Amino acid sequence: MKFEIVVGSVLGASEYVAEAIKAQLEERKHQVVIHFEPNVDEVNFNNILIVVTSTHGAGDLPDNIQAFQSQLAKRTLNDIPFIVIGLGDSSYDTFCQGAITMEDTLLKGGARRLHPPIHIDVLHHPIPEDEAVIFMQKVLTTL
Repeated sequence: MKFEIVVGSVLGASEYVAEAIKAQLEERKHQVVIHFEPNVDEVNFNNILIVVTSTHGAGDLPDNIQAFQSQLAKRTLNDIPFIVIGLGDSSYDTFCQGAITMEDTLLKGGARRLHPPIHIDVLHHPIPEDEAVIFMQKVLTTL
């Protein structure tokens, strides 16, 4: 299979998660491209889209993925398969709002969610990439 990983990150945790997932997928002989500064013109939507994002400020998307989300919101996404991995801190009432925003945008555009998202709480999982790899193991058994 082929995957496109789109990363929304402020402090780098989402980047670590994306790298861990990429390594996991490549071990299984899948093809993976990571987009740290995502642009809709550079993402191959014929592949499975994985969105890995944190939440910034008062429930906002990180700066590096805001334009991507805005571009997606204006498109018809015709059954594009996707998976969302959110990182957040449950002590905030906007826990994983960035991931929720991305999922809502994709669904409203007509994309197809392949698996319910995971919202990783960094208070309970200080190494979020470990949780993401376990999650992706489960997801891969369903694909």
